[in-house]
Amino acid sequence: MASTETVMTRTNNTYDVKPAAPGVERNARVRDLTPAQRRAVVFAQQQVIRAKAAKKAKEERQANLNKMWMEEDGMEASRQRAASANDGRAVTHTVSLREALGHVLRELRTNDHKTLREVSEKAGVSLGYLSEVERGQKEASSELLSSIADALGLGVPQTLRMVADYLESTQE
Repeated sequence: MASTETVMTRTNNTYDVKPAAPGVERNARVRDLTPAQRRAVVFAQQQVIRAKAAKKAKEERQANLNKMWMEEDGMEASRQRAASANDGRAVTHTVSLREALGHVLRELRTNDHKTLREVSEKAGVSLGYLSEVERGQKEASSELLSSIADALGLGVPQTLRMVADYLESTQE
């Protein structure tokens, strides 16, 4: 007999297997599943549904982060355009070392597309304190600066060079 497609239908906890072609009808009974097997099948199905939902939520979070980063990049470009437009006017604002350090740390973090939470957890500092350091509201100790720089993948000397470069650019 040539192989034909079969259709499997469930009726009262048994499965009827019938050939898909209208030719010979053949019924075969597949053994009933035990209650434990049924529970295992249901549990597996639930796990698959949960995994799909988690994957979808993760993709949505990543899409939102990408959108936020694109918006921040656009805002940064508009700030730079505004700053270059203001270059004609002599605006003297001295930037403190604390503000310069915060600016550089925030630039490094956003350019790496890292969140405050990611850096704070990796550096072992509270999220609120890191935020205050980035905004120039708190002084960072040398130990704190070292751990934040490590979390950003840099050393303290590189970070301080960047701060010095930023300070020079603001004083010109």
